[in-house]
Amino acid sequence: MMEQHADLEAQIEQWRGYVQRRQAISAADIDELEDHLRGQIADRQATGLDDEEAFLVAIKRLGNLDAVSREFAREHSDRLWKQLVLVPEGSDDGGAPPWRELAVVLAFAVGAGIAVKAGLVWLDGGAALARNLGLLVFPFLAGYFVWTRRLTPRVAAMLLVPFAALAVVVNVYPFASGGSTELLAILHAPMVLWLLAGVAYAGGRWRSDRRRMDFARFTGELAIYYILLALGGAVLVVLTFMALQVAGVDLEPIVQDWILPFAMPGALIVAAWLVEAKQNVVENIAPVLTRVFTPLTVVMLLTLLGVFAAAGGLADVHRDLLILMDAILVLVLCLLLYSISARDPLAPPRLADALQLVLVGAALAVDAVMLTAMLTRIAEFGFSPNKIAALGLNLLLLVHLARAAWLAVGFLRGRRAFAQLERWQTRYLPVYGAWAAIVVVVFPPVFGFA
Repeated sequence: MMEQHADLEAQIEQWRGYVQRRQAISAADIDELEDHLRGQIADRQATGLDDEEAFLVAIKRLGNLDAVSREFAREHSDRLWKQLVLVPEGSDDGGAPPWRELAVVLAFAVGAGIAVKAGLVWLDGGAALARNLGLLVFPFLAGYFVWTRRLTPRVAAMLLVPFAALAVVVNVYPFASGGSTELLAILHAPMVLWLLAGVAYAGGRWRSDRRRMDFARFTGELAIYYILLALGGAVLVVLTFMALQVAGVDLEPIVQDWILPFAMPGALIVAAWLVEAKQNVVENIAPVLTRVFTPLTVVMLLTLLGVFAAAGGLADVHRDLLILMDAILVLVLCLLLYSISARDPLAPPRLADALQLVLVGAALAVDAVMLTAMLTRIAEFGFSPNKIAALGLNLLLLVHLARAAWLAVGFLRGRRAFAQLERWQTRYLPVYGAWAAIVVVVFPPVFGFA
């Protein structure tokens, strides 16, 4: 019986996620609709229907959600443009006043900038700063989530312990200057920190598939906002630099020593706040972005396959090309996750889903070629930390993409629910964090910190 009710709650949570994507429906309206839905379910259960039957009947009684959205848009059209206002006029939900929230966000942003600036001074730049850069910024991003989610001390400890362990490892290990294991630690430590940020974002509910998918969508939207802030800031700095240069003032030392150390980490905190405050605005853009970039990425992957085919022997493929291909595959995976997170889980299969399957198939083909090239190079030139790290990542990607392709085929054929494909993505994410932790913690001593 408890399992049956758990399934009902999962269905209601999925329905609520669908309604939340409707731009004109506010959080208060969604709560009201959910109360109405639960009331309808209780009425149907009282007549003897089981949970699933009661849910389906209640959904039909509730009416067409698209029609509900249009009705709300007509009655509350002011919401459509008010979402674009930077700071809303007020809040009736008992939360923090807008000015206080903005002040807290700016405090975290400035704090992150001060930490990075202090790191520039104390760590004297170089590899030491690169190893600690994520560690300097993470406490402020996690602190923002702790403040907004009101995390319990137990969850805070879950964040603090691995953070402290990672900080000890990257600073105590006697890395060889410019060695491979140091570079691997620099590249993989941010992945561990980002998944810890996901725990904070989920409010400690990291085991929830829905919260993990929310974090995947948050990551994609954060990238959009951060790029927009970076582009806008770069234009502003360049115009100011050119104007002052005409006046005989050299702005370059100020840009390098002050503006960039504060702006880059600070923009990350501000972008996170914007994602939280303006989710509906970006969610309107997300489906468009995925539909535009998915076919373009397919063309790119097919072109790269042609490049590999023309390269001749796989052992002769340049190492830099293999590294670049790894980065491209990671971007493809990010696009896949963002596409799935932005999709309506209740919608039937469409052309975009078929195109997404083509994308996964092309990525699998590229990954298979890369694995063959890596194994060929290892057989000819021997093992190294970089080769093992790249080989492990590509094996993880192969498993991830192969299972995703299998589930996508089942969904397109009507034999599997989209929720299965979604759950596979979210439940596989911690595997990447575990591999990144292994690369940072285990690889250096195994390979003599070289």
